[in-house]
Amino acid sequence: MLPECFATGFLSLLVMPTVISVEHLSKTYRLGQISTGTFTNDLKLWWAKMRGKPNPLLRIGEKDIGNRNGEELWALKDVSFTVEQGEVLGIIGRNGAGKSTLLKILSRVTAPTSGRIRVKGRVASLLEVGTGFHPELTGRENIYLNGAILGMSRLEIDHKFDEIVDFAEVEKFIDTPVKRYSSGMYVRLAFAVAAHLDPEILLVDEVLAVGDAEFQKKCLGKMGDISQTGRTVFFVSHNMSSILRLSKRVLLISKGTIENLGQPEKVVDSYFKIGTDSLSHREWINNQDAPGNDMIRIRSVRVINEHMQTIETVDIRKKTGIEIIFEQIQLGEPIVPTISLYNKEGQHVLIAIDTNNFWENPCEIGFHTCTAWIPGNLLNEGRLSVSIALNTHSSGAAIRQAVVRDVVVFQVLDPLVGDSAKGRFTGKWGGAVTPLLEWSRNYQAPITTSGK
Repeated sequence: MLPECFATGFLSLLVMPTVISVEHLSKTYRLGQISTGTFTNDLKLWWAKMRGKPNPLLRIGEKDIGNRNGEELWALKDVSFTVEQGEVLGIIGRNGAGKSTLLKILSRVTAPTSGRIRVKGRVASLLEVGTGFHPELTGRENIYLNGAILGMSRLEIDHKFDEIVDFAEVEKFIDTPVKRYSSGMYVRLAFAVAAHLDPEILLVDEVLAVGDAEFQKKCLGKMGDISQTGRTVFFVSHNMSSILRLSKRVLLISKGTIENLGQPEKVVDSYFKIGTDSLSHREWINNQDAPGNDMIRIRSVRVINEHMQTIETVDIRKKTGIEIIFEQIQLGEPIVPTISLYNKEGQHVLIAIDTNNFWENPCEIGFHTCTAWIPGNLLNEGRLSVSIALNTHSSGAAIRQAVVRDVVVFQVLDPLVGDSAKGRFTGKWGGAVTPLLEWSRNYQAPITTSGK
């Protein structure tokens, strides 16, 4: 008979087995020109390098940028973690941090340079639009092709087929070659196939950003349902509200290494602090980094008080401003600024659109500052994140020209002492907002009768 400690450990393994184990995983790429294309020139470069001489193949006036050495880039470096069955692991990080590289290694699209991964179960991945689809095949044929790749029988795919088509909402086009699908149709069908063909592990990259808001909500619900059935989900996203709402743990990757792994709220907070001293102020200097396009780009977003000072903690009694600075690079359609607030549970708390007549005309080329003022005694106590959108409107539909999600964060506090319009009813209450409404009250005395 096994000792009690061994029996307990064995039982825990049965209840929550580890389905993915990543041990000291690293992936490196070589940058720049690796070969000149001819053996003779490669030999000249090698000989010049050995003697410490400049590149002999450069033209007069050209600069040697150093790429002839095949500089190494570590996309991942010594990454280790484990994931249990039924867990939803959110993966976050800046662009180029190594998130997609990690998923590609887990899905065996590319091999690691060093380290080891152990995967228990079938893996379905959705890493980019139309992953695993053959453009010349129809939607119907691609469903069966993907199912076969996952090791499913035709009978199993037949059983799931109608559910997949219904979820993807492409019944009308199911016998059309997928090369004629829009990007949205591609994503809907690709996600439906990956989610419904019973994989033990589902890997989803940021591709859901291509779909509309209703479909994104539908996908998030489906991933939540998948985890409830004991299957595992890896979810990469820049949408922090979705990460907080769906994930049980969050993995933060920075420059190819694990920066943090643990409780979603704490890891997201540390993510916002990377590269900045303030959670409530974000600015972009370079065009390449600034959200937007060739017509317009967001340059700065910050949370301010009435004195135009940047603040991270907001007094619930006072009005608070969300300041947006954007650059109009070239003339275009009139711009409509929009702000959205999300609480730490990922719930959409508030959306506000600037309906000022000023925005009915195209903005002049240059820098523009607009501020949305949130009145006091409106927001509920807690941490809120801000998302910004600069939209144009065509035929009644909003077209997003510049979008940045969860760009700044601030904390709303309701003082328990001092001058408060709520009197003794301060502190955290339920609900998204806690406005002070105008109440009316009438009183009528009871009617009495004299005599009997």
